[in-house]
Amino acid sequence: MVFPTQVVAQSFTFSTVSIEGNQRIEDGTILTYAGLTRGETVSAAELNDAGQRIRESGLFESVEIIPNGTTLRIVVVEFPTINRINIEGNSRLRDEELLQAVQSQPRRVYSPAQAERDVEAITQAYAQQGRVNATVTPRIIARSDNRVDLVFEVFEGGLTEVERISFVGNRTYSDRRLRGVLNTKQAGVLRAVVGRDTYVADRVQFDQQLLTDFYQSRGYVDFQIQNVDVSLTRERDAYLVTFNIQEGQQFRMGDVYVSSELTEADPDEFERALRSSSGDVYSPTRVDNDIARIERLAIQKGLNFVRVEPRITRNDRDLTLDVEYVLTRGDRIFIERIDIEGNNTTLDRVVRNQFDVVEGDPFNPRQIRQSADRIRRLGYFGDANVDAREGSSPNHVVIDVDVVEKPTGSLTFGANYNSDAGVSLIASFKEQNFLGRGQRVNAQLSTAETNRVLSFSFVEPQLVGRDTSLGFSFGYRRTDNENSLYDTETFSIRPSLTFPVGELSRLQVFYGFEYLSLFDVDADASPIIHAEEAFGGIGYHQLGYQFSYDNRRSGLNPEAGVLLRFGQEFGVGEDSQYIKTTAFAAAETRVFHDDVTLRAIVEGGLLHFSEGDSRVTDRFFLGSAKMRGFSAGGIGPRDVNTGDALGGNAFAVARLEAEFPLGLPEEYGITGGAFYDYGSVWDVGVDSADILYNDFTPRSVVGLSLFWTTPIGPLRFNFTEALDAQEQDETRAFDVTVSTSF
Repeated sequence: MVFPTQVVAQSFTFSTVSIEGNQRIEDGTILTYAGLTRGETVSAAELNDAGQRIRESGLFESVEIIPNGTTLRIVVVEFPTINRINIEGNSRLRDEELLQAVQSQPRRVYSPAQAERDVEAITQAYAQQGRVNATVTPRIIARSDNRVDLVFEVFEGGLTEVERISFVGNRTYSDRRLRGVLNTKQAGVLRAVVGRDTYVADRVQFDQQLLTDFYQSRGYVDFQIQNVDVSLTRERDAYLVTFNIQEGQQFRMGDVYVSSELTEADPDEFERALRSSSGDVYSPTRVDNDIARIERLAIQKGLNFVRVEPRITRNDRDLTLDVEYVLTRGDRIFIERIDIEGNNTTLDRVVRNQFDVVEGDPFNPRQIRQSADRIRRLGYFGDANVDAREGSSPNHVVIDVDVVEKPTGSLTFGANYNSDAGVSLIASFKEQNFLGRGQRVNAQLSTAETNRVLSFSFVEPQLVGRDTSLGFSFGYRRTDNENSLYDTETFSIRPSLTFPVGELSRLQVFYGFEYLSLFDVDADASPIIHAEEAFGGIGYHQLGYQFSYDNRRSGLNPEAGVLLRFGQEFGVGEDSQYIKTTAFAAAETRVFHDDVTLRAIVEGGLLHFSEGDSRVTDRFFLGSAKMRGFSAGGIGPRDVNTGDALGGNAFAVARLEAEFPLGLPEEYGITGGAFYDYGSVWDVGVDSADILYNDFTPRSVVGLSLFWTTPIGPLRFNFTEALDAQEQDETRAFDVTVSTSF
């Protein structure tokens, strides 16, 4: 017989260990958790620690350590095994979505601590949806063989919206303007379909960056968000969000110049590449763009590893910032390789085409950041991270591109309405990343009471890996209106190439073939139209170009943008030749601290036939799309006897518009507008006493607008009054445009 030997008070030595109650867990595993060895002298405290270690394994519901002579008894009760996991009471979030947040797994040991963590994860998932009052209760249902079903009972509660977003400390910009910057929105009348009026902490964090970018791009370099106060209403059914900000003063550019620490770089030559000048509102974007231009010029001149360091000197007295761009020698680091991961569908070359560099080129962090921005702007990925890490040697880097793909195609069945064509049904297919090649495909079928349209287009945006776009379009249109003077049929194909000719400008060249047919002319129609019907269908071969300049997204002024287009089309048909010239210019700016938007648009066209004559299917018509307040073909040359609209070989229109708040909560998405349109269409191509308004005869109209931005599409209501209209013009006092998909 072996007797225990008591060494000191509360110290024991055991020769045997007896483990009881375990069914699935091996004795050796339990002893390992306990950390005890047979024959070892242990104190009472060490026995307690051993029991605690076994409990912390998470495998046992209870653990007892009982000294019994020379035997140490370890009595355990194992946690049951999870048979299955159910979620009950949920309707807003599907089981699949919630189970992704649950870490407990069937056929594994049930852990109350893990179940509580799962409760917190499910609750957080509901909080992300704006349901902060959601409660989750874990319950277990006993089954045979020490198994349990784990059930999470969910009470979803009501939607907790953002009732009010307010600002403290803003003097220059109104609360309404600043709320327009944020991604989070106040709850409004469309709260059932607007997903951004719920409180999400990560979204508010992103809003702080948006607000900072907004102010800094407008010269407020000292702007700070002191804190964001988020509180629940007393009823806990809505959030109140308050941004406490400090605007600071607006700074402008002072002296802007280039200096060089490199003998081979002439600062005067690089200074000519700058676009910022003294007096401009200071913006980090301006500085960044200037640095990019200097670096591009350095590469063009064969100067690698040139680093541009902007040195800012602050002048508080006159609120200016002097900017000195210093050309220095950077580290000689090369790109070893570019690794792309996560693109299961998208081809590697689509991502690589967004880089201006390849393996072996000098490493330029700015170029990599710009490439990352281009990858994100593709719209193919839900997330895209671009990082640089050290390669096989200190002077080599590896560029890691990690993307998460998202759906890029859509199949839409919808309806469209406008005052000219009425209601039409639309079926369309769009794919922005066709077969993972970055190609765009768009097919649409539309049928209305008065017309049928079939169109198809294909675009390869990176032809042979260059910034050159190859496009092809096909279109068919047939009008069939019992109330119209004639019916038409049009068929066209057009391949094209588009490439950059400047930093913000592009040029498109194209060839096209177009077939135009005029038939079923009403017996009472103008003799001029009857004479044009006799020509039947005419096919034209077309060559043309269009130049465009657009700085709305990449311009240096965040409050203004300009869009210019100019194009010509040279057409040759049987016994006919023509030149068609069109021009379009639009500008937009914000005034009164960004609360009012001003727009101005001027456009015109000229159709000149050197052989043959134009037909009503060739000429320009003006309607509500270009000249508000008039019906389609409501102005322009007309037959003096029948009053039929004949169209014109020339048109010119100027549209001025202001959009402003109406004092309504901006979450309603309703703003007001006022406009003035002035223009005319003229010149049928023949001189005849039977044609009215064949010379330039101006019309003008004023009106008020209501803009309503909704999640299902933009609505615009125009109320017009013609100031200058001719007797036979067809005016329209009201029109509405709406488009929706379902």
